[in-house]
Amino acid sequence: MTILMQQSRSFWCRMAKQSAPRRLAAIMSADVVGYSRLMGLDEVGTLKALKQRRSEVLAPLIAKYHGRLVKVMGDGVLVEFASAVNAAQCALDLQHETAKANGPLPEPKRITLRIGVNLGDVIVEGSDIYGDGVNVAVRLETVAEPGEVCISASVFDQVKRKLDATFDDLGEQALKNIAEPVRVYRLRPPPGGHIESVIEPTPPRLPAKPSLAVLPFTNMSGDREQDVFADGLTEDLITDLSRNEGLFVIARHSTFAYKAKAIDVRQIARELGVVMCWKAVRAASTDAFGLTSSLSTRPAAITSGLSGSTAASKTYSRCRTR
Repeated sequence: MTILMQQSRSFWCRMAKQSAPRRLAAIMSADVVGYSRLMGLDEVGTLKALKQRRSEVLAPLIAKYHGRLVKVMGDGVLVEFASAVNAAQCALDLQHETAKANGPLPEPKRITLRIGVNLGDVIVEGSDIYGDGVNVAVRLETVAEPGEVCISASVFDQVKRKLDATFDDLGEQALKNIAEPVRVYRLRPPPGGHIESVIEPTPPRLPAKPSLAVLPFTNMSGDREQDVFADGLTEDLITDLSRNEGLFVIARHSTFAYKAKAIDVRQIARELGVVMCWKAVRAASTDAFGLTSSLSTRPAAITSGLSGSTAASKTYSRCRTR
């Protein structure tokens, strides 16, 4: 019986490996240098600063370079791109903007990043990705010095003629738990300043399942306290929808980059790579709770962005109890 169970388990493991969807992706892995030290100095201040950097620096860059935030891991983040050029450019810009944000801060409180970028095959499971393509990016991050970006040879081959940057060949490196040595390059801005942005016009790859972005709800009441309520409502909706395995829901960090910005919903859809955008407006009335919600959609085959049509719209209203 034990042998039979082992054989059965082996069979299903092989089947799972064969059926798991895969794709080629550029992966950016970043973490904070000396995170434990920063937390030891000021836990509340460090967490607040990290959240601020993610919303004000990281999220806009991910959107600009058509990336997707896969997950946040304590002090680290994992981001997926359809283009190696966009991934490398985003990494350079992230280091540049992080250094600018550190300017007015005292040395002990500065948030410094190490970043690794790899191009490789990944296994897709829901909104998460796995495999050597991811593992190499994470290990490259450990090779990078504070404030630096390290890329693999697979990334270098794609970006060497497309980025006006400096590449330092660090040779083959034995990375932890990676079977074969990986050739590593240090990526730096050109002498004399920051690299000019180069964006490849390749929107994120649409997932097979229906994709949805819940945009930050707009508060029209004039009461600033209601901003917290509107944000909480948006976050709760994202969380609840994410539990539906039949939907691919964009993470909060990516959609909140568009808060209080007058951007065409079609542009947002293109940048986030989704089929549907959900937005809502909190009514201006002080005597009643009102919410107008609309869902815009487009055929999945169209990759140029939303058509601007509204698939569903509904207004909810409830008087306040006194």
